[in-house]
Amino acid sequence: MQALRSYLLHVADRLNIRLTGKWLIYGILIGIVAGFGAVVFFYLLKGSQHFFLNSLGGYYPPLPAGESGDGIVSAGLYGPRWILALIPAVGGVVAGIIIYGLAPEAEGHGTDAMIDSFHRGRGVVRGRVPFVKMIASALTIGSGGSAGREGPIAQIGAGFGSYLASLFKLSDRERRIMLLAGAGAGIGGIFKAPLGGALFATEVLYRAPEFEFEAVIPSMIASIVSYSVFGSVMGWDPIFAVPNLQFHHPGELFFYGLLGGVCAIMGIFYVKVFYGFRDKFFKRIPVMNHLKPALGGLMVGVIALFLPQTLEMGYGYVQLAILGEMTIKMMFIIAVAKIFATSFTISSGGSGGVFAPSLTIGAMLGGGFGQVCHHFFPNVIAHPEAFVLVGMGGFFAGVAKVPIAAMIMVCEMTRGYGLLVPLMLVSLISYMLSYRWSIYEKQVSARIKSPAHRGDFIINILEHLTVKDALSKWRKLELVPEDMNFRKILDLVATTTASQFPITNAEGGLAGVLTLDTIRKVIQEEEIFDLLIAKDLGTEAYLTVTPQDNLDSALDKLTKTDQEEIVVVDGTDPNRVLAMLSRRDIIIAYNREIQKKKLQ
Repeated sequence: MQALRSYLLHVADRLNIRLTGKWLIYGILIGIVAGFGAVVFFYLLKGSQHFFLNSLGGYYPPLPAGESGDGIVSAGLYGPRWILALIPAVGGVVAGIIIYGLAPEAEGHGTDAMIDSFHRGRGVVRGRVPFVKMIASALTIGSGGSAGREGPIAQIGAGFGSYLASLFKLSDRERRIMLLAGAGAGIGGIFKAPLGGALFATEVLYRAPEFEFEAVIPSMIASIVSYSVFGSVMGWDPIFAVPNLQFHHPGELFFYGLLGGVCAIMGIFYVKVFYGFRDKFFKRIPVMNHLKPALGGLMVGVIALFLPQTLEMGYGYVQLAILGEMTIKMMFIIAVAKIFATSFTISSGGSGGVFAPSLTIGAMLGGGFGQVCHHFFPNVIAHPEAFVLVGMGGFFAGVAKVPIAAMIMVCEMTRGYGLLVPLMLVSLISYMLSYRWSIYEKQVSARIKSPAHRGDFIINILEHLTVKDALSKWRKLELVPEDMNFRKILDLVATTTASQFPITNAEGGLAGVLTLDTIRKVIQEEEIFDLLIAKDLGTEAYLTVTPQDNLDSALDKLTKTDQEEIVVVDGTDPNRVLAMLSRRDIIIAYNREIQKKKLQ
């Protein structure tokens, strides 16, 4: 039995059971809460939409096949249009009062708040924020506001992950991982895209093609559970029903490449309009913040008088475009109008995400573009509806800087894996051409520039710098012959800022090191000044570095000796002293490298 116990302990240690088991348990807990949170938010959203749009407005927007119950996509307007101009404003009034009265950080698209909490807020989310976000977003979207579900559910899941980390008194690093796991779980559940949701939460933090790798596995675990919970209640069908579309014609790639450029141009326009209205209009108007979402809602309502297709998320119209039931003109009109409607809704302080509107904009752009290409090149573009799906992923990949997650999420939401190749091409072109512009302003350009990783990169940077990179060209090397008496040593100390002095023998080789600490121990015994020489005071228990050593190892040796300086010797002749390296030299080299990376 003792041998079996020892073997099991050995296996557990090799598999790191304590660490993996911890994240498995946390991931399951987060996934359960995020899954049920997604269910509650979904029903709140449906109830709000039924009250505002269906009952008050007489407007029944089409639903995607996966959410219509019977798979039938239909729409109807049974009331006067002027009511549609007022309903989004009414929802904005109520949402604005709730947001700015209880949790102002719940305004706007919640994904940005999650990103900011990760980078700058230690992963902390106030306990009330997810609940305020859930209610305010249900009111905003349900009353016709052009916003989506990803921001609210990301903040709901992230909020619980943060709360759980605080409850168990985890470190800031672990809390940040829990935050991302919660966000990924919420998104993976409500969009029925478990892999895409997990990757989205870990990719959206940066504009560069980077992931928060430490959080990928916990996010996947949580997302799997959340998806299972949500699917058990709401069903397993994907959100969109699509025909069996496949990529078979290489000639199509040219047109898909053009679509990538169109997505990039419209994505830049989208970002500029979105933040332009926020910064140059809504922030400057002399109206209290509580009422600004109502003003944004009224502006959306004015558009809805002429184009009710811009209300709410727009998934039903995406479904119609996939089925080829929308005209070229209408798709292009909706794409442009949706940009303004989304900007009015969220930039005014309304609560909701930008994922759904972005998918709708991309789908309309892709659908219209595909129809035009089909009209002129019918032999090459046989299935223009394929451009709807590719446009969805390509547009969002560009504006959100999530090329990998966008591709995966669109595939999961449509089960349209046959279009993965053109989806890759369009997403990458859109991402690269619009790199400087992002709908998520709280993103940082790369991990190295995240405050959350500031400490991590000290060692990483020092490992890539050598001692030679840090040596000062202006510092004079002070060598002490081993027969120098103590009075002359004191004169030397008085004229230099050095804290250590290499002792050399008659041949000029390194024989020891004299430190200020040693000098201080005998400085009061003046009667022996003429008797002491450097050889008597030096220590042979010293460490050295070579110009080729990295600065991380040099700093480690300085820490072990508890000294401010270390001797630099020739790599081929360890007795030949070249220079002295100080902690200050290392800091200067590190800061110089940081500045270089900021300018890149």
